[in-house]
Amino acid sequence: MIRRRVFYEGRVQGVGFRATTCQLAANHSVGGTVRNLDDGRVELVVEGTEPEVEALLTAIRSALGRFIRDEWIEILPPGEPFSEFRVAY
Repeated sequence: MIRRRVFYEGRVQGVGFRATTCQLAANHSVGGTVRNLDDGRVELVVEGTEPEVEALLTAIRSALGRFIRDEWIEILPPGEPFSEFRVAY
């Protein structure tokens, strides 16, 4: 299992980014959260097997890339497993 934190910057709030990310995550065996940040970015924390996490990140870029100006990916150690993928507030 791997865990990644991704920060997305651009026009990523108010465009259905979180809802679309949840829909995309439902097609992959991953858990985690997606949330808006006060500074206008979106934060994604995702955990799963490397192929599943990478497939989700690719799907996000494909579906939402027109809204993303930059993304930063941090490698996190696996933690307490997520029971689902959801929007966090």
